Amino acid sequence: MSSIMSIVVHATWDEEASVWVATSNDIGGLAVEAETMEALEPKVKAALTDLIELNGISSQLPEIPIYIMSEQLSRIPNPHRA
Repeated sequence: MSSIMSIVVHATWDEEASVWVATSNDIGGLAVEAETMEALEPKVKAALTDLIELNGISSQLPEIPIYIMSEQLSRIPNPHRA
């Protein structure tokens, strides 16, 4: 049984599918998507709760901090390109 102190979740914008996709290196099996970050957070929490239990992960903390780090590529026109 492994123990964790916090979980880092990476949320990346998938332009093709128009959804945020959440994964984590701290807990295997996390793959959640939603159209907005606001909709993604409760899905991430629910999935992590299930994955923690299924994987037999423990923590000495009463609550496990989750850091959701978002990343989105955006573009602007190049003013020097004719």
